[in-house]
Amino acid sequence: MKSLLLLWQEAAEELAAWCHTSVAHDINTVVRRSNKEGTSFLTITLPAFAKDFEKSLEQKQVAHDSFSGFKRKGGLPLFLGGFLERVFDRETGSLLDSPEIDSIFAVRQLTLIFGKILIPCTPAREKGAIDGYIRCEQELRESDRRITDEMHMRFKTACAVLFGDVFDILNRDIETYALLPGHGPGATADRLSGNRKWDQREWPIRMQPYFPFGEFNLPNWRFEQRHVDAVFLEPGAERPVRVITVPKTLKTPRIIAVEPTVMQYGQQAISRRLCGLLEMSSLKISPVAGMIGFVHSLPNQQLAQEGSITGGLATLDLSEASDRVSNQLVRSMFSPWPSLAGAVDATRSRKADVDGHGVIRLAKFASMGSALCFPVEAMAFLAIIFIAIGEELGEPVTRRLVSKYRRSVRVYGDDLIVPTDMVNSVIGKLEAFGFRVNSNKSFWNGKFRESCGGDFYDGEDVSVVRCRRVLPSSHSDVQEIVSMVEFRNLMYKRGMWKTAYWLDAKLLPLLKGHFPVAADTSPGLSRFSFLGVIPEKESKTLHRPMVRAWVVKSKSPESKVSGEGALLKWFLKRGDQPIFDRDHLTRQGRARVVDIKLRWVPVA
Repeated sequence: MKSLLLLWQEAAEELAAWCHTSVAHDINTVVRRSNKEGTSFLTITLPAFAKDFEKSLEQKQVAHDSFSGFKRKGGLPLFLGGFLERVFDRETGSLLDSPEIDSIFAVRQLTLIFGKILIPCTPAREKGAIDGYIRCEQELRESDRRITDEMHMRFKTACAVLFGDVFDILNRDIETYALLPGHGPGATADRLSGNRKWDQREWPIRMQPYFPFGEFNLPNWRFEQRHVDAVFLEPGAERPVRVITVPKTLKTPRIIAVEPTVMQYGQQAISRRLCGLLEMSSLKISPVAGMIGFVHSLPNQQLAQEGSITGGLATLDLSEASDRVSNQLVRSMFSPWPSLAGAVDATRSRKADVDGHGVIRLAKFASMGSALCFPVEAMAFLAIIFIAIGEELGEPVTRRLVSKYRRSVRVYGDDLIVPTDMVNSVIGKLEAFGFRVNSNKSFWNGKFRESCGGDFYDGEDVSVVRCRRVLPSSHSDVQEIVSMVEFRNLMYKRGMWKTAYWLDAKLLPLLKGHFPVAADTSPGLSRFSFLGVIPEKESKTLHRPMVRAWVVKSKSPESKVSGEGALLKWFLKRGDQPIFDRDHLTRQGRARVVDIKLRWVPVA
């Protein structure tokens, strides 16, 4: 923890110089409370301070119950007071007419820097997250009972207007077996990894009408024995998803549902086609083109910046968004397209194995971990947004209405952009359908907006740089070194050069003196500089500038595939380029060991 405290002190002193204030008392407070409270002060208490700060910006006033646990003088806390009094009035706590942007950034940077560091939660917090998963499931069942038939009909109609053209294409693709399934790199409930996934033998009977084993798991019918050896599972015998926790913040972990291999296989087939049609298509294919995203988050950030200037756009964030999408709602979404509806339902896991609670039947459509979770939740949110807008205006959801709000509505996962004059209606409608709006991360009153990692105040970027891992202490801490190099370069680009140079001094001995100045595109661990690159020699064969730097080396675990599995993998390869990894048939999956090697590499 000492290294984190030193980093915080360095960043605080640099930001104090930016804002012409002193942080001597703030540093003493951080050291004293960290020694008393442990790492949780840096990773939990300070981010809570940031939430109150952002809420105060939203309300244009520091509330009396804000900044709990910190001493106050007048209307503001003493901690980080030198920055806060450049944003709020010291006596009244009211927002100044012209708050200092650098001070807003400074408060957020110093309180959020360790907010998402990858440190495992305590067992008690992990248990609390699992219990929350079960509680959410119970609340979802209650919500299903409150959603009326009329609400389902309006939702289904809105989805037909918004996504009907895309669903027509998908429905036809499923009926003609035109979709291409695939495997991801992650874990599976049946613990198949790497190339072993291409030799899967289990196949749910529910998938047969839409993804027949012979069409989707045989390279061709010469390998009929593979079909004979398959295990076809009745619904009651299907594997449940395996619910696990992964690090998110020290306060609470993220809940992931690890899907069975075969379910993920089918989900990928639908998801890749669906996401491509929704995000990449022109208006000729989809009326929502440009309003929904799965890969490109920059449009959300640009709209958030616009909203921070004009006040006309609000940014909303949802709590437990994935786990609150009801399967009954999803059935309504796809019901007019029987083949598509059947395929989506057939690739959905119906049960979950939850630690401490056994195997439960799921009311939700899917948790994070399903390849369809992200696109389906985004479509549900977009439909509900337009239902709310239509009801507010007294109009049905039509293409004309969608076109009217094309540049003021956008959805990326659970990050929503909506018109400010519609925000109360949208929130009310989302909650009526069982979702919860996170008031701490939703903004529409003041000049602060936040969406998809882009944070803005009055058009100015106040996004922070986060330290994702504890700082390395030796050359063998490879993942920590790689993370620290990335953090250093982001701090430099953010203008925090003094802190970046302090990190350089820590990294140089860990990298044994080899930490050259090179471009972002260089494959080695290097320093970015606005002053340009510094070559160390020229390649005699390629005649290009080179530097000597550490290169990250990772080796996928050994994972062999059968002949028919290899052939199936080849047939399902996307794109016309060859597979880059020459060992992909003998090694596959996420690397378990990462190392760094000293090499001569291009400077750019």
